[in-house]
Amino acid sequence: MSSEPPPGSGQQPPDDDPFRKRPPEEPPGDGTGSPYGSEPPPYGGGGPGGPSGPGGGPYYGDDPYGGGSYPTDPLAGMPPLADSVMRTLARIIDMILVGVVVWLLTWGFGVNEYDVDSDRIEISKSFWQSAVAAVLYIAYDTVLTARTGQTLGKKLLAMRVANLDNGATPSVQNALARAAVLWIPFAFCCACVWTAVCGGWSFFDRPYKQGLHDKAAKTVVVSTK
Repeated sequence: MSSEPPPGSGQQPPDDDPFRKRPPEEPPGDGTGSPYGSEPPPYGGGGPGGPSGPGGGPYYGDDPYGGGSYPTDPLAGMPPLADSVMRTLARIIDMILVGVVVWLLTWGFGVNEYDVDSDRIEISKSFWQSAVAAVLYIAYDTVLTARTGQTLGKKLLAMRVANLDNGATPSVQNALARAAVLWIPFAFCCACVWTAVCGGWSFFDRPYKQGLHDKAAKTVVVSTK
């Protein structure tokens, strides 16, 4: 399964973001910034209308740092992608931590005390329990991902979320989109199935190991080791 590199998010990460990819050192040469000097780029690459990249792969366009036109990899300069099994374990840790808080809140407000004589009341309370779960899971994921790229589970297992196009910590908007895709279906309709599909997608996605929520937010998960 392949995935074309997504276009840039249009948002510039802050200059003090420690994870932001930096432009490469300018190589010696004729001052044009081309890493190949006066030699033509490899693979016969010219512009977007030229030949494809190495091995017939896709042509990714101009170097985002102004170095010229040649095939580039969005993952260049970033840590290796996190292992999908470790991502699953981190997600389970997050689900348990937030799940305990959800249970305590819903229990404290009597949301779990269903009236067996009234289907209407039971359904209403079940909806509010799902709503509390959705809000807490989304808030937890959004706030921590936008701050450091790491939920508690990811921090414990040494990984973080990064923008695919620049390696920076996701913005609040991207973190919210990522969390909403992951947690809204989880809370309201198909918890086990959606978690398996959405998160399990990274086991088969190539070349970026993205879950469906990563694709929605144009993010990847990388190792911090």
